[in-house]
Amino acid sequence: MSNCTFCDVTAGRLPSYRVLEDEHTMAFLDIRPATPGHTLVVPRIHARDVWEISEVSLSQVAGMVHRVAALLTTVLAPDGVNLTSSTGEAAGQDVFHFHFHVVPRWRGDDVRLTWKSRPASPDELQQVLERIAAGQAGADRQLGPPPKSGGK
Repeated sequence: MSNCTFCDVTAGRLPSYRVLEDEHTMAFLDIRPATPGHTLVVPRIHARDVWEISEVSLSQVAGMVHRVAALLTTVLAPDGVNLTSSTGEAAGQDVFHFHFHVVPRWRGDDVRLTWKSRPASPDELQQVLERIAAGQAGADRQLGPPPKSGGK
């Protein structure tokens, strides 16, 4: 894809600080890190966001996220790790190539990845669940039955 920074990084057209990579994904240090070791994990194929990435590509990215988190935990010994991904400008996405942030965290590091929330009433939760269930039923009718899993 033209004009995609992360496509240029994975193709080697832009420099990067590569942490791990395989044939499907690449992990490299964020040049504007929230904490030391803040790493981005991207698919090598272009997908704009979670709505565009295939399940297969997403699972490949998830596998790399897991490996990167384990590596950073072993090497940097953080107290925790944040795994974040945003889809759409309203959610804070600013590079439109699907990616995960793997952010090592230490007590007192002053990084804020929070939002304001309040407890939801059982009625509110039930209403949202009903909307989701109705939408799922409609999607199931459009897509057909789920694939059969392996085994007996």
